[in-house]
Amino acid sequence: MNNWKKELSFILLLLMVALLTACGSTNEETSSEEAGTETETETSNEHLVIGQINWAENIAVTNMWKAILEEKGYTVELPVLDMGVTMRALASGDLDASLEVWLPVQDAHYLEEYQDSFNFSESTWFDNAKVGLVVPTYLEDINSVEDLNEHKDLFDGVIVGFDPGAGTMEVTQQLIEDYNLDFNLLSSSEPAMLAEIGTAVGNEAPIVAPLWSPHSVFSNYDLKFLEDPQNTFGGVEKIHHATRDGFEEDHPEVTEWFNNWKMDDQQISDLIYEVESAEDPLDGAKKWIEENQDLIDQWVK
Repeated sequence: MNNWKKELSFILLLLMVALLTACGSTNEETSSEEAGTETETETSNEHLVIGQINWAENIAVTNMWKAILEEKGYTVELPVLDMGVTMRALASGDLDASLEVWLPVQDAHYLEEYQDSFNFSESTWFDNAKVGLVVPTYLEDINSVEDLNEHKDLFDGVIVGFDPGAGTMEVTQQLIEDYNLDFNLLSSSEPAMLAEIGTAVGNEAPIVAPLWSPHSVFSNYDLKFLEDPQNTFGGVEKIHHATRDGFEEDHPEVTEWFNNWKMDDQQISDLIYEVESAEDPLDGAKKWIEENQDLIDQWVK
């Protein structure tokens, strides 16, 4: 009886070892297959994170590059951030790229603060940008920043601004000091500022705001830049891109594409129009790309 029990126990032990061995083999095969799939995915789908700022031209170009890069096999994430957060995220490596840095004046303080933390491109994608205070053209007596104090009551002593972290807002505050303007600069967002401009123009009411070109707002309303005799806003601005430290080594191909990127007034205006006209900005960008494939091929070659 005891011998029978010992034999049975031994048989059961052999069955358990065989079962465990089979399970182990299955798990190893599954893990190997999963590892192989993961490796294949990592090499075929590179992930890029490009900061998007809620400005018309920024929404346009970030969606344009998302469409271009995803056609090339990348996956692209576009987190919406303000300018200050974008710069900090690039410095920490949480962002791969920001596509809009205005120099030599508007974003000069970001260049000074972060030039050793990430890469500001020497190449530019737009070379004829302009920044300044604007008013509607029907305000015929106001043509210079120097005219504003005389008409302070007309504007309730307010300059209607946008994102507080934007370089242009910093320069506008400096302009208030340079000209001793008895005005307050109100922060909001670009959409809110544009809505205020639209309401004012619709009522032929006075309004003054910091704006920049290229921008679709000039297609919608008759606005004029005020003269800036002290040149606080600077002259011609150029738009650069910036990338995190190590991006060029990790993505040499994309780095080259970004450096090849050039647009003129008509091209960026048409892109903004298509993006703003579409229900989905990405669809608008794709439509513009289809109509400008020869230009894209010059960048991505």
